[in-house]
Amino acid sequence: MDDKDRDPTKFTRRRLALNIIKAAAKGIIVYVIYYVAWSFISPIAQMIPSLQQTIQLFVMIYLALLIVGELTSGTIYHYFFNTGRALFVIGYLIMSLKTGVLGGTLENLTFSVDLRLLLTFAVLLSMPNLAKSVLQTISYLNQKAEYTAAL
Repeated sequence: MDDKDRDPTKFTRRRLALNIIKAAAKGIIVYVIYYVAWSFISPIAQMIPSLQQTIQLFVMIYLALLIVGELTSGTIYHYFFNTGRALFVIGYLIMSLKTGVLGGTLENLTFSVDLRLLLTFAVLLSMPNLAKSVLQTISYLNQKAEYTAAL
């Protein structure tokens, strides 16, 4: 059996080992970025009580989707998890910022911050990830169909 005749979507032990290594590396990189970013955000987090919990929950779910997506690389589930991760980022941004207007009181000062424009840009910047994931899914299914049609 030549390399040309092999199913490009076949899941092997070697591919699983590589997927585990890639998933661990990506998970570590994302966690290091979170840890470094948190050192800059922590002074602000003391003023906003639920900020730390919100960010930690986001990072945990994002890491879980990232790791599971990498572990299932080479299967259709990889693309489902990538699409789910893109939708999760968009949904979490919308849900965490609610209306996009945040307000609070600091000592005798009441303030209000309008983040709707930032929210719009963040959602629009997440849309290419969603589109990329959907297009990769279509490409995967096309490759799978071509392989089975060639048999």
